[in-house]
Amino acid sequence: MGISDMIAGFISEMLENEGYAEMQRSELAQRFNCVPSQINYVISTRFSPEHGYIVESRRGGSGYIRITRVQSPAKQLLMHTVNAIGEEIDLKTALALLSNACYGGVISEKEAKYISTAIGDNALKPVPADIRNEVRANILKHMLIISI
Repeated sequence: MGISDMIAGFISEMLENEGYAEMQRSELAQRFNCVPSQINYVISTRFSPEHGYIVESRRGGSGYIRITRVQSPAKQLLMHTVNAIGEEIDLKTALALLSNACYGGVISEKEAKYISTAIGDNALKPVPADIRNEVRANILKHMLIISI
């Protein structure tokens, strides 16, 4: 397990136990014997709004990072997700949005698996690479909308 996975696991555990995670970047870096930029990397890649989190940050000596999971009604989360897709979307971002929609109760795990299969690289292999993300976004939007 890499350092990023350990940091993400620690933060996830805090979120599970307390409903939010609040920490000082420097203390977390000391705990995992890494540089503060490693903490920034984990937060920006694993706890972003696309993943369903709100990150508040205050810099300085008494600064902190507070991460909370967004709790929205299912229909509101669905509309936010559809609007976040845009005209094109890469697979990694699409899977993060699907995971968040599943966690938020918009779709079931089974529906998430079907949708992820339909928008995956194997299913879109016949589509030219230069328009693949556009086709992926179109499929994802339509499948989420009909899932209501």
